[in-house]
Amino acid sequence: MGTAARKVSTSPRRIRRDRLLKEFEHDTYKTRGKLREPTVCPECGAVFHKGRWQWLARPRGARERLCPACHRQQDKYPGGYLTLSGPFQKQHRDEILRLARNLERREKKEHPLRRIMLLQQQGNDILITTTTMGMARAIGDAVHNAYKGELCFQYTDEANILHVAWKR
Repeated sequence: MGTAARKVSTSPRRIRRDRLLKEFEHDTYKTRGKLREPTVCPECGAVFHKGRWQWLARPRGARERLCPACHRQQDKYPGGYLTLSGPFQKQHRDEILRLARNLERREKKEHPLRRIMLLQQQGNDILITTTTMGMARAIGDAVHNAYKGELCFQYTDEANILHVAWKR
């Protein structure tokens, strides 16, 4: 076997090896660095403890800072959108919304940042906006598992937003 030849560049330009790498996740609402503990959200009362937001009693002398979910709600900038459409959705609207609210209640017990921001009627469709991509996906999956139909996901890299569409 022969040895591999290394190509030698005759160009005066040098090869740069310190190029910028693409960030894996960019979320302007994600806390940069670690918050000093204890920190409390003045809006919802969630406590930042042991590196994450939790539902705890308000510690004495805690600093105040908006949690990412309340910050998103204040700015009216959702992390996920779920559109429910089709004739089945019109006939079973209350059941589907109850399923979404029950899922939110269950998720929010352990993860204070996973919330439904808004439920609104848009013509014949229902639009549910959520504080996280994961919450929009979880509701979409739950509706799909319960009622079948078509489920589509569209992720946007630039803004870290998920658009979910369910139809039946």
